Amino acid sequence: MESALIGSIISAMATVLGAAPIFFIKKLSEKWKDILIAFTAGIMVSASTFGLMPQAINESGIIGLTFGIIVGILVLDLIEKNIPHIDVENDSRISSFDSKSLLVIIALFIHNIPEGLSTGFSYASQNEGLGPMVAISIGAQNMPEGLVLAIFLINSKVSKLKSFAIVFLTGLVEAVSAIVGYLTASSIQGLIGFGLAFAAGAMLFIAYKELIPESHGHGYERPSTYSFIFGLLIMVYISHWFG
Repeated sequence: MESALIGSIISAMATVLGAAPIFFIKKLSEKWKDILIAFTAGIMVSASTFGLMPQAINESGIIGLTFGIIVGILVLDLIEKNIPHIDVENDSRISSFDSKSLLVIIALFIHNIPEGLSTGFSYASQNEGLGPMVAISIGAQNMPEGLVLAIFLINSKVSKLKSFAIVFLTGLVEAVSAIVGYLTASSIQGLIGFGLAFAAGAMLFIAYKELIPESHGHGYERPSTYSFIFGLLIMVYISHWFG
């Protein structure tokens, strides 16, 4: 329980770490934004494929894996379709903090819940190395997300301090949902395998639907591709180290 708590908090607070540069830099170039996002996509694809999916098969079999992945994808798809989210391409066009901005923030709160559950499910697994590995991958995804959210809020005429506080709250929601996921999976027999597959589906959806397209829209496809592969390999090594 202690390791799950620490790992969940560190993973969730990576969102806050990602927002920290708003106090030191005025703008992140499109090239480096694309490279960072592609790197994150590589980490998430690798963690899902080489970490979550094999363990989900061990826990619940191939049918459980299939069902969990489909549910994870459908849940994230439902969130994406029905709740507004930050449009990275157009966030600079927003000139005031209006009702749409508020909906975006609420959407990120909801969006972070399945990510937190993914971390909690992983720590509840019998594979002791899986929890830290997934926490690292979710944390890596949270860093550019935190930066984009902070920039969005600043462009919406929110002060840097308030923007940072809002980013912190979104991370806190993820940490709480991670603990809920851990306690739920630990209490209900047979839920761990489904939870791991759900996490894999959710992470693959985020990587392919959001991160990869965002990293290939500004003419930096080649460095982004190399960054994706490098992120994938980094997570393979991390997976190997954690056993």
